Amino acid sequence: MSEPMAARDVFEVLAPGLLTTVQDVGRPGHRDEGVPLSGACDPVSMAVANRLAGNPPGAPVLECTLLGPDLLVLSDVTIAIAGADLGATAQPSGRRLSPGQAHHLVAGERLSMPGSGHARGCRAYLAVAGGVDVPLVLGSRSTSLVGGFGGLEGRALRTGDRLAAGAFAPKAVPDDATAGGTRLLLPHPDASVRVLPAPALSGLGEGAAALDALCDATWGVSPVSDRRGLRLVGPPMPPAAPSDGGSHGVIPGTIQLTPDGTPIVLLADAGTTGGYPVIAVVVSVDLDIVGQARPGGTLRFQAVDLASARRALVELRRTLAG
Repeated sequence: MSEPMAARDVFEVLAPGLLTTVQDVGRPGHRDEGVPLSGACDPVSMAVANRLAGNPPGAPVLECTLLGPDLLVLSDVTIAIAGADLGATAQPSGRRLSPGQAHHLVAGERLSMPGSGHARGCRAYLAVAGGVDVPLVLGSRSTSLVGGFGGLEGRALRTGDRLAAGAFAPKAVPDDATAGGTRLLLPHPDASVRVLPAPALSGLGEGAAALDALCDATWGVSPVSDRRGLRLVGPPMPPAAPSDGGSHGVIPGTIQLTPDGTPIVLLADAGTTGGYPVIAVVVSVDLDIVGQARPGGTLRFQAVDLASARRALVELRRTLAG
C-alpha cells in the first residue's frame, strides 16, 4: 500500500447527485460483529478508475448513482471515471470526460455528471489521484449508509461538502492513460450472471426446481432496489429449501427467496444474516453486473460449478493487473 501524502481540498460539492458516497473495498473481517461489508457495488469499475488515476485498486473513490454530482474544482487534480457513463463534462468549456480515461482538471473548472437514460449500468466511479481522504473506520473509508458511519460522516454527499484527496501517494499518470484491454464499463447487456447453487440445495428437489426457475427466466429489476439488494420481477417461483426458522450468514451476491416468491440479490450494504431460503450465490467476478443493474433493466442467471468460478476469478485478476 502506498504511503499517505498531505491531504488537500480538491472539490466543493455544488450539487450532490442522486446518491454519491465514498467507497473502497469495504470492511471484511467484521461480519461476526454485525458490520455490513459496504464498499463499491461494482469493484471492477472501482479498480479500473483507480488504476487510471495512479492509485492502488482499492483506494477510496466516489460512487455516483444514476445522476452524479456537480463539483467545483478547488485545486488542480487528475481524475478518472469508470463504470456507467453519466455524461461527465468539465465546465465551462464543455470538455467531455469520457469513462476509461485519465483527465486533468484545473482549479476553477466544474465537473458535472448529469446522468444519461441511455447509459449501460447505473453507477459511475470517480477516482482522484491520491484517493478520497476521509477517516478510517474499522479499517475502511467506505460509507455504511445502514450503520451511519464511515465515508463522509456516514452519509451521502451534500451541497457545500468539501472533499480532500491524499489518502495515498499516486503514481504519475500520462495524459493519454486509458483502460486499454481491461473490462471497463459492463459486460455485454445480454451476459448472464453466473451463480453457484446454494449448498443447502444439494439433493433437495424443491430447491433445485427454484434454481432452475431462476436460470430459465429473464428477470426485471424492481425500482424498489438499493445498495442493500436488488428485487427481481418475473414469473412465479417454486418454493426453495425451507428455512430452519433461524438466521444464517449471508454475503453480497446471495440470492434469497422471500415468502411471496420474490428473488432478492444482496448487494454491498446487505446485512450479515438472513432467514429467507438461499437458492444461489453470484460468483465474485460477476458482482459488477448485479452492482450495475438499473431499475427497469433485466438480468439473466446461469448456474456454474466452483471450478469455473475460480478460473473466471483468476482471469479477471490477470486482466486487471495487466
